[in-house]
Amino acid sequence: MASERQKQGGVQPGKEHVMDPTPQFSSSDYQPSNKLRGKVALITGGDSGIGRAVSYCFALEGATVAFTYVKGQEEKDAQETLQMLKEAKTSEAKDPIAIPTDLGFDENCKRVVDEVVNAFGRIDVLINNAAEQYESNSIEEIDEPRLERVFRTNIFSYFFLTRHALKHMKEGSSIINTTSVNAYKGHASLLDYTATKGAIVAFTRGLALQLAEKGIRVNGVAPGPIWTPLIPASFNEEKIKNFGTEVPMKRAGQPIEVAPSYVFLACNHCSSYFTGQVLHPNGGAVVNA
Repeated sequence: MASERQKQGGVQPGKEHVMDPTPQFSSSDYQPSNKLRGKVALITGGDSGIGRAVSYCFALEGATVAFTYVKGQEEKDAQETLQMLKEAKTSEAKDPIAIPTDLGFDENCKRVVDEVVNAFGRIDVLINNAAEQYESNSIEEIDEPRLERVFRTNIFSYFFLTRHALKHMKEGSSIINTTSVNAYKGHASLLDYTATKGAIVAFTRGLALQLAEKGIRVNGVAPGPIWTPLIPASFNEEKIKNFGTEVPMKRAGQPIEVAPSYVFLACNHCSSYFTGQVLHPNGGAVVNA
């Protein structure tokens, strides 16, 4: 999958522009059909990886896109993504915006929502996607500051953003949360990350029940091994080399192979009877959904 120089030294978040090979966020086989025409979408962690692919596909489908990235660390990826979205967007959509922030804190999430609403007037689709992960061989290595950091990014932000965004969402809106195959099968060396992903599944199911009467659908996507900046930023050379070989398809997936799941769940005429559900683009791993 990658050479020794690919490893990013455990520094989170990873950087897409230094990856080799570069993750695939687009495909000539993808044929848009205005599925999200007129929608305003907020996508966290949209500068790279799955978030970049989702942002790109949403723009192709007619959505106006706002995305977040980590302030002070992901500027290059964010600017590249912003330019891609400007080139991909439809004529009716407004120019995309990129918002630098640390999503682990409520006040920052409120500022993000306020900025999107000030620019576009509302939020139709919220994609909670930002995440970080760190390897550890024992629970004894996971101290309180790290545990809090991972939970703040991976699940606290989902609560914070949703709480503020709902004030600007109406019937027909959609919330899509990124969980992981690890929530279903576990991961010995990503214990805190896996715990947050399990929490996201429960959050998705509970919130779907809460918002059903308001006509707002809540669903999730649980990717398997996908080639994103998280991988070289998290694992050693040997694990990077063999990444994805454990699934039946014997390879890692690409972000563009995951993004259509989000398009489907965001599109009302495609998934109007879906809420509280999780899609599983994972290379063939069978899970108890």
